[in-house]
Amino acid sequence: MLTRAPLDVASLIAARRPGYTLAAPFYRSKEIFDLDLDVIFARHWIFVGVEPDVPEPGDVMKIDIGLNSILIVRDDDNEVRAFHNVCRHRGARIVTEEHSTVGKLVCPYHQWTYELTGDLVHATHMGDDFDAKCHGLKPVHLRSVSGLLYVCLAAEPPADFDSFAAEMEPRLAPFDLRNAKVVKELDLIEEGNWKLTMENNRECYHCAGNHPELGLSFNKYAVGFVPDADDLEGQAEAAAYAADVERQVQAWEANGFISRPFEELTGRPTGFRTERIVLGGEGESQTMDTKIACKKLMGAITERKLGGLHLWTQPNMWAHFMSDHAVTFTALPLDAEHTLVKTRWLVHKDAVEGVDYDVDHLASVWIATNDQDASLVKLAQCGTRSQAYEPGPYSPLTEGLVDAFATWYVERLSAHMGK
Repeated sequence: MLTRAPLDVASLIAARRPGYTLAAPFYRSKEIFDLDLDVIFARHWIFVGVEPDVPEPGDVMKIDIGLNSILIVRDDDNEVRAFHNVCRHRGARIVTEEHSTVGKLVCPYHQWTYELTGDLVHATHMGDDFDAKCHGLKPVHLRSVSGLLYVCLAAEPPADFDSFAAEMEPRLAPFDLRNAKVVKELDLIEEGNWKLTMENNRECYHCAGNHPELGLSFNKYAVGFVPDADDLEGQAEAAAYAADVERQVQAWEANGFISRPFEELTGRPTGFRTERIVLGGEGESQTMDTKIACKKLMGAITERKLGGLHLWTQPNMWAHFMSDHAVTFTALPLDAEHTLVKTRWLVHKDAVEGVDYDVDHLASVWIATNDQDASLVKLAQCGTRSQAYEPGPYSPLTEGLVDAFATWYVERLSAHMGK
């Protein structure tokens, strides 16, 4: 019987060539997938949703990160908490629905019952010596950044999250996400490794040839696209876009909307990038007509043309915040070659469907774009299965942010393996 030698991950990491895609095992190997779940998804801050996912006391959201199932619950004092979705009796899952509303958290197996604070309050037939105080639900680290929810499964989460929150909270404050509502949620399983999903998101080299709907409002020059030196028309477009951006940014910042880019994608556990992007067409929103899709604007915003504030966080999140709505994306690995992408659309909590907004109009651009991206990720995954695959060069003009993602990933594995 033939046995396969263990994968030499350290050598694969050491052999990674900066500016090039990763070696095929990083996209296909079960061994590296398990390492990713441990090193990346169990030791970093992972974006899981938004406070409006649990708008009222008793609302519960279940989310699975690898083999770990987590409950996000709003308690009776309006505090949002996170717990492992594991009964302290015999380990059964307590909540199986993705969204539910409960008075207390009750394990369906033997009806052990927990308060929304995680305290065990009911467990029959356990004898006189049983101490319920020692059997509350195990908490998970949870942080809310202006309503964006991040969890960390590590005993000691990365401390650099504080500086990320300090940078983002003033930028996100005008949108008042805590007082928004989720009007559409869509799950899409991409047939590719989670890193291919993220790499695809970190560049717009592919946008012109694949995203006609997004291209109506999204300018390729907004995310690092640089025309070739002999592309005089492209050079002129890029210069005009840069001048327009400078004018818009000055105007936005004069009105209190922080807009200039801030980027620390590598060299730290909680890598992130943010920038307010000038939108094309009417310049109002990422919609088919580039105008707002919700008449009631987010928070206390009164200006329609606020561009699109974008946010990326390593390892699994991207989002766009416009004057009328926000869109957030969560990438969660399912196995070495499949990734769940959860998309949420949010509007002001007082906006009325059919009066202020139409969901189909609101969501149509990113529904189409998600489907197109899923097809591209599948193509890339198929390519990594071929014996002809070898790491290829990223474009130095348009894919620097993809390289930053791959570099961050390798940094995090290296830091772990160097311990």
